Amino acid sequence: MQDFAGKVAVITGAGSGFGREFARTGAARGMKLALADVQADALAATVAELQAQGASVFGERVDVSKAADVERLADRTMQAFGGVHLLFNNAGVAAGGLIWENSAADWEWLIGVNLMGVAHGIRVFTPIMLAQGGPAHIVNTASVAGLVSPPMMGLYNASKQAVVAMSETLHHDLRLKGSPIGVSVLCPAFVPTGISASERNRPAPLANAAGPTDAQRAAKAQMDKAVASGKLSAADVARITFEAIRAQRFYIVTHPKMMASIELRLQDIAQLRNPSDPFSFKPDVAVGVPGS
Repeated sequence: MQDFAGKVAVITGAGSGFGREFARTGAARGMKLALADVQADALAATVAELQAQGASVFGERVDVSKAADVERLADRTMQAFGGVHLLFNNAGVAAGGLIWENSAADWEWLIGVNLMGVAHGIRVFTPIMLAQGGPAHIVNTASVAGLVSPPMMGLYNASKQAVVAMSETLHHDLRLKGSPIGVSVLCPAFVPTGISASERNRPAPLANAAGPTDAQRAAKAQMDKAVASGKLSAADVARITFEAIRAQRFYIVTHPKMMASIELRLQDIAQLRNPSDPFSFKPDVAVGVPGS
């Protein structure tokens, strides 16, 4: 996509963080916006802000882990705007700690949002874009954890690496169809957003009866610190992402310093050696295990 004006963008997780900045950037480029978030008050604030600026926008409360919610979002988008040209499968949540200490509820929650949310977006909106013909683009928000496997982040790593695999396959499948639809996978490192406060939107049925373990508390504290100290802002990531869409760039790695860790992992695989710690280049963000 080269021209955004008058085009329709669908954005999940639009109430805060990257999603809100994608919406602001899209509005500044004259796009019509279909915004979704599970947090109704945050979504309403984003919609009100953009409406006050004259944007054509609506908000829909959506739990992306639920197929029916995403289908309802598509129906409303088509009724309101008659098409979809840019899709941001962006909603995401986080949890950390030793991987064997993650509960069944933890797995259901993160996989539901981070993985199935993207799957539902691809399943529902790609056929709409194919039927339209013409330029369109899909951006799936993964993480640099989709390209490396830091310790104490196993559940999050698994969900985000699945998003990278889905995005790569989507790219290949669309090329097989001869489609002009572009695909990008967004892989940022730590950025000041609300990701470390994901528990605020955790469904009550998926809450853990037991409190967090020592390792989970340590992982949460380190994530809070790393996220808060991120040098790039969510607005910076949105700008970089729109530039990548225009350039038809698939991999969007917003923090070039992480390339050393990514290359280290690729070398481990190519040389059939045991995995290296990707934080060996960034010991300031490594998480120690309490009691070890």
